[in-house]
Amino acid sequence: MTVPAVEIITVLIDMKVLIVNGSPHLSGCTDRALREVEETLKANGVDTERVNVGTKDVRGCIGCNFCREHGRCVFNDIVNETAPKFAEAAGIVVGTPVYYAGANGQLLAFLDRLFYSTATTVEKTMKVGAAVVSSRRAGSTSAFDEINKYFTISAMPVVSSTYWNEVHGFTAEDVEADLEGLQTMRNLARNMSFLIKAIAAAKKVDGVPDQERASFTSFHTER
Repeated sequence: MTVPAVEIITVLIDMKVLIVNGSPHLSGCTDRALREVEETLKANGVDTERVNVGTKDVRGCIGCNFCREHGRCVFNDIVNETAPKFAEAAGIVVGTPVYYAGANGQLLAFLDRLFYSTATTVEKTMKVGAAVVSSRRAGSTSAFDEINKYFTISAMPVVSSTYWNEVHGFTAEDVEADLEGLQTMRNLARNMSFLIKAIAAAKKVDGVPDQERASFTSFHTER
């Protein structure tokens, strides 16, 4: 089936990426990396919207399953505010500083609740995701892996770059000297823009792939 060029162009209009900053320092190293991503996405025709999580009082999931009945988290905070933005976005970039070789705890609580509470309300299949991490020296790859887990359990393509998506420095000024790190951010944004547009065109033809979810292995043996 051939899709007319006009239809393909139409489906590419109003592409938006949700940018989540998990750092409590709104103008710090993580922000500097994310700004490089934002500017490059916009230069490639993709709009962005920023959500700052690191300064918010975010509690963790309590497993009450209120969201299963009501379609939103029982705690009415930034998670519920972000959910409709997540639904509308074609992709999400999650940035975090590295604390003890992991992501910021507030950010993880936010992501746990965002992804769980929207399990039945937000279609995540083929919504692209990328993690961005900032560290002074080390621990970045484990934090990077931690964030990517949210995408790979949700049928979301993970966007790569020409190195792992990380910058190094203790201050935003330090990051300016990490030329390869900023280059990695720009390449990440270009790849994300390309992938979003390619997926949008493919969805116009084939929709999204079906995801089988009937099997749920718990290793429980009934007696």
